[in-house]
Amino acid sequence: MSESIVATRGLGFSYGSIVALHDVDLDVPAGCIGLVGANGAGKTTLLKLLLGILSPGTGSVWTLGCSIPAKALEVRSRVGYMPEGACLPPDQTAADFVGYTAELAGLPPRAARQRASDILGLVGLHEERFRHMGGFSTGMRQRAKLAQAIVHDPDLVLLDEPTAGLDPEGREEMLGLIGRLESFGINSIVSSHVLPDIERTCRWVVMLDGGRVLRAGPLTEISATGEVAVEVLGDPAPLVAALAAAGAAVEADGPVIVVQGAPDDPFDLVRDALAGTGTVLRRLGPRRTTLEDVFLQGVGDD
Repeated sequence: MSESIVATRGLGFSYGSIVALHDVDLDVPAGCIGLVGANGAGKTTLLKLLLGILSPGTGSVWTLGCSIPAKALEVRSRVGYMPEGACLPPDQTAADFVGYTAELAGLPPRAARQRASDILGLVGLHEERFRHMGGFSTGMRQRAKLAQAIVHDPDLVLLDEPTAGLDPEGREEMLGLIGRLESFGINSIVSSHVLPDIERTCRWVVMLDGGRVLRAGPLTEISATGEVAVEVLGDPAPLVAALAAAGAAVEADGPVIVVQGAPDDPFDLVRDALAGTGTVLRRLGPRRTTLEDVFLQGVGDD
């Protein structure tokens, strides 16, 4: 667990008779992590448990190697949190608010003001930093929430639906900012029900449904289908025939051929068939599916 930014064992939590999380076991590595699932899947509850805002009903949880709730204060000094809901004081400027949160994290007042100015510039609010946040657009509010979450240079930041309410341009900009966090040495857990956003920004995924873990692992493994996709130039028919003659199950869609099953290594089979038929290869690689398909399949299997 020392190499994990987050770990849980048998973690459970209920709101009265409503079970939010049930028997969750996780070991989450460093990096940009996606926490996905439908609304009500338990994502926000898990984030609050990682912060020590909530205490486990059953089981155990560690954040950055610290046990929760025993070391919750230490965790909060090293973690940033961007909540989903409205939380910004409308009668304060972004500079005052983000500077105040920097002071709460232990920075002296002058250093906190400078740090706030730097971070607001980073998130694209430099010109708006002296405006009252009550007049901010949705995109500006989301940027301000991100700024207060990272102003103290945390080891980990928890982002709860960071693209909620954003238009396409605002979503692109927010995803770009999230993608840059790792280059600053900040790990992130991005909670979202917008699966394409996770596919674009994260390399490792935790998938929740009804408070249970459906899948957890590298995005490349979760989205892998075990099939091989081949795109060729020219007539694909000779390659299709050669693969089928070698015992492969093949599906062709124009120039794209999908090898769905093979008696041996499918890549070796494709290589030999390409050489034997003289077919010109344009692209070859594992065929992947979307997180949405993986999620729907997991729900269906459940």
